[in-house]
Amino acid sequence: MAGVPIVLVSAVALVDIDDRVLLAQRPEGKSMAGLWEFPGGKVDEGETPEAALIRELHEELGIDTVESCLAPIGFASHGYDDFHLLMPLFVCRKWQGDPQPREGQELAWVRPNRLRDYPMPPADVPLVAQLQDLL
Repeated sequence: MAGVPIVLVSAVALVDIDDRVLLAQRPEGKSMAGLWEFPGGKVDEGETPEAALIRELHEELGIDTVESCLAPIGFASHGYDDFHLLMPLFVCRKWQGDPQPREGQELAWVRPNRLRDYPMPPADVPLVAQLQDLL
């Protein structure tokens, strides 16, 4: 798709001690509201994907982690109507604090074999298989 902006978004699969993965539901008023996604957000100009995740996890969920706890496992490349999304996915098993929904989103801890039960944005769907293979 020529002529559309490329948007870089960083996402993370937070994996707890029971190998459950945290999903966040997009709140009303946002595009794709009601769909479930891996937490994360847009990478700002001059920011690394890892730094963006550390910032977003603090802002969205009130938890803190460090770059050494983020392991890249794959990425999504998906063309939407008005932009192309490039989204690296990291796995994180160590953080401080309990994830809290700070932006009106619902949160769910999901077993890997149940991830497909949650409707997701098209870019997130192929990442589920990569994550299930890992876990």
